[in-house]
Amino acid sequence: MDLHLQGKTALITGGSKGIGKAIAVRLAQEGCQLHLAARNAEDLESVAAEMRAKFAVSVTVHPMDLSNSDNAVALVAACANVDILVNNAGAIAAGSISDIDEATWRGGWDLKVYGFVNLAREMYQAMKMRGHGIILNVIGIAGGEVTEFNYIAGTTGNAGLAAFTRAMGGGSPADNIRVLGINPGMTATERLVSLMRQNATNKGLDPDDWRQLTATMPFGRLAEPEEVADLCAFLVSDRAAYISGTVVTIDGGLSARGHLFG
Repeated sequence: MDLHLQGKTALITGGSKGIGKAIAVRLAQEGCQLHLAARNAEDLESVAAEMRAKFAVSVTVHPMDLSNSDNAVALVAACANVDILVNNAGAIAAGSISDIDEATWRGGWDLKVYGFVNLAREMYQAMKMRGHGIILNVIGIAGGEVTEFNYIAGTTGNAGLAAFTRAMGGGSPADNIRVLGINPGMTATERLVSLMRQNATNKGLDPDDWRQLTATMPFGRLAEPEEVADLCAFLVSDRAAYISGTVVTIDGGLSARGHLFG
């Protein structure tokens, strides 16, 4: 299926690792020119060099901390011509209401919640002036689908982002802009695999046997980042031209159980 993405330009935040990197690779395969933003310049340069060599696309890197709202303004000014924005940067610490202090709560929200909102707000104006655009928010099933006491800051932040996405996407077609989101479930990113390896060690297993811990997951495994990236590529393509104000879940049915942990 031709996704008609050849020659489009995309900005992906959190694009140096995990789901963000997988999305970048998938869009590069489709012929997209890329802008990648993340905090670590070395990681960004490594990913950019890899994709330039493999896919012969232009890749511009923007090492910056998007928890600083001034950086969102600067980033949009540097790449205001993009057709597609993928908001993906950020992770919010786990813990219950007793575990998460105000500084931790605010720190997670500054990047994942306000970072998404600030960049979407700035980019929307640039897209509106150009007469078209797509904003895709990578949110998460905790909050996006189910609530979790032991991930309360993330659950609350993600729920807000899901509502933000639907609210923007409900009105954005008037400006020929689509705003939508995805809720990935537990995905085999470098970060999660590292945690799974540590959990395996804590349970007396060889860390290389961490997949034994996924036996109760849907289909007995985690999602692969490439599976999430495939969904993203479809949603930002013309093949999904009538989808806006929607958040699509990709979790193998995990959230349909009504709980994520325990």
